[in-house]
Amino acid sequence: MTAMMKAAAAAAGEPLVLTEMPRPEPGPHEVLIEVAAAGLNRADLAQKSGNYPPPAGASPILGLEVSGIVAAVGAETTRFKVGDRVAALLGGGGYATHTVVDEGSVLPVPAGFDLTLACCFPEALFTVWANVFDRAGLKPGESFLCHGATSGIGVMALQMAKVWGANPIFGTAGSDEKCALARELGATRAINYRTEAFEEIVKAAGGADVTLDMVGGDYIQKNISAAKVDGRIINIAYQDGFAASVNFAPVLMKRLSILATTLRARPLAEKRRIRDAVERDFWPHVISGRIKPVLDGAFPLAEAEAALARMASGGHSGKILLRP
Repeated sequence: MTAMMKAAAAAAGEPLVLTEMPRPEPGPHEVLIEVAAAGLNRADLAQKSGNYPPPAGASPILGLEVSGIVAAVGAETTRFKVGDRVAALLGGGGYATHTVVDEGSVLPVPAGFDLTLACCFPEALFTVWANVFDRAGLKPGESFLCHGATSGIGVMALQMAKVWGANPIFGTAGSDEKCALARELGATRAINYRTEAFEEIVKAAGGADVTLDMVGGDYIQKNISAAKVDGRIINIAYQDGFAASVNFAPVLMKRLSILATTLRARPLAEKRRIRDAVERDFWPHVISGRIKPVLDGAFPLAEAEAALARMASGGHSGKILLRP
């Protein structure tokens, strides 16, 4: 008899509802995870609206990160075994009681570490390392500007930059309360973008060596203005739009690099390389408590639609989770 599981799923344009469906089986290099928690990301909203289809071979179920217990392993897995506590980055399939993933995208969670809170880390750690540290090459002592400083990505980016030795660290957020949280997490200067011009503040402080942006739109020109000579600006999303009228003269004069990447569709070998770097450089700081989870709230899996509405509202700080 086929093993079954529950997942939050929907037809296009319909609300997510709890549905029973066949449980996936792990491929040769995959592990099956019994999910303890699944993390929400803005990419889930884009996929649900039809604007971010999963890559070939990925589960059509929403959800890009989970934590849980290994329930089965493929014949050619080499590191993880049944019963291991893990957190993982997925190509899809997280909004479910079970999911499969290549073992190269899995991090070990030691005994004593809260397994639910472990789900606050994979997507953000992988994304920030791949963009800020690998692609943009943030170095100790360089200045760092992070937009969306209290988003799921932002709260990790601030802490990782601080651990790395970046200085100063600028973070933008949309309220005084969120700015206070950004300072707690490592921002030298938190900027309320509703009441302050971030580009003028950053310029007056000497400019940004590296900027992490998920806003786009008119922030593109403002980021260029705020950048130092030889600065690197990296976009991971364009929430305010992909189109903008840009004066590229400062890009030329300041020798800037304007970069953009996505993570989800990268080859498995590339994700394994990112996992290895995260585990080496930052996972020990997660386990020690130096890099902390920031949990906005947890919803039952059956209330996935309400959880997505919470994220879409923009009022949250840190990570929103689902609990099967």
